[in-house]
Amino acid sequence: MRANYRMQRLFVADALQAGVAFEAAKEHFHYLTNVLRMAEGDAVLLFNGRDGEWRAELSFPTRKRLLLTPVEQTRPQPAPSDLYYLFAPLKVGRLDYLVQKAVEMGAGVLQPVMTQHVQGKITSMERLEANAVEAAEQCGILAIPRVAAPRRLEDLLADWPRERRIVFCDEGHGSQNPLPALREIKERKLALLVGPEGGFSDEERALLRSLDFVTPIPLGPRILRADTAAVAAMAIIQAAIGDWE
Repeated sequence: MRANYRMQRLFVADALQAGVAFEAAKEHFHYLTNVLRMAEGDAVLLFNGRDGEWRAELSFPTRKRLLLTPVEQTRPQPAPSDLYYLFAPLKVGRLDYLVQKAVEMGAGVLQPVMTQHVQGKITSMERLEANAVEAAEQCGILAIPRVAAPRRLEDLLADWPRERRIVFCDEGHGSQNPLPALREIKERKLALLVGPEGGFSDEERALLRSLDFVTPIPLGPRILRADTAAVAAMAIIQAAIGDWE
């Protein structure tokens, strides 16, 4: 069932159950009343990543309190996406974009990876989570991706579950077409690894290519920025062997 993009959607921490009202968080009170100018009896869509999506009505017991009452479930809770997205952090503004687009493209886990040429860093896990929630609100996604703590590439690979294949964007690949390599993948559990702006080091590329659970792919004849490469690679994977297939 597709999302209703005409109604305002909000992520909430509260349980969602028909007829069980709860008080809106401070930031939601401000947004709904002062920004959107919503009134008594107006409706929004709510989701919490557990109970599906619900249409909820607004009520104001006092001028400074807003209650949200779930009325009916509009979509059931889907299974979370099983696609892992492994990425080298970028500088803050572009990192925000990268996380938002990864969520829109179907990432189920966001895993920052520290590589030798990484130029950015994770200064706030809360900011990553907030960007994931914002993307979910805007794009009709009900399952919020899990945000994992940053790890060094070598450490991540050392204890990686072998049943989950890693597809990594290899700027030194000898061809230009990623589809032949993707079509040879039989595993249904997948992870996408995108490197930093400066690319993987020679040592990192050699390590990745030596592992039997890793598949390198090219991304065409042009050099792509890391955030562009992330979107392009996610689209190719989803179309070739993912949930667009």
